[in-house]
Amino acid sequence: MASTADIRNGVVLNIDGQLWNVVEFQHVKPGKGGAFVRTKLKNVVTGKVVDKTYNAGAKVDIENVDRRDFQYLYRDGDDFVFMDTSDYDQIHVPATVVGDAANFLLENQTATIALNNGNPLYVELPASVVMEITYTEPGLQGDRSNAGTKPATIETGYQIQVPLFVEIGTKVKVDTRTGDYLGRVND
Repeated sequence: MASTADIRNGVVLNIDGQLWNVVEFQHVKPGKGGAFVRTKLKNVVTGKVVDKTYNAGAKVDIENVDRRDFQYLYRDGDDFVFMDTSDYDQIHVPATVVGDAANFLLENQTATIALNNGNPLYVELPASVVMEITYTEPGLQGDRSNAGTKPATIETGYQIQVPLFVEIGTKVKVDTRTGDYLGRVND
């Protein structure tokens, strides 16, 4: 078991059966009283951020979280199948773990998966991906009732808002965190 002296940014702690990533830490030694460690922790699964203070020398449970690159292969029922790019092992990741990343996953795309004791915790995509528009209504000249955007479906079936000039077959850059249109991509 580790102590508060082992706390560093990026370390994952097991607190009451939940995994928390250390975002910030500060060792405080006041003039009066004992030293303590003030931390800002982010839940690995839910993303919730909390502040927690430990007395100096207190025991903490540090977990090993392995982040590796995987290649998305295909969907198998409710699971997504990924292949480890280093040893070619395949893993099945439940849709609940993949979450919103499923809206931007294409076959053969690379994603980072965090594993704890062989169990996938979350899937992380690059900040933006290039997608092709598979369906959108034609934009009408002079139609500015909705700030110059219209709904469009990308190749994964997810719907985003795009400017009126975007047509079917256009490749666009999409923010994977928010689903926002970032611009056209020229081949």
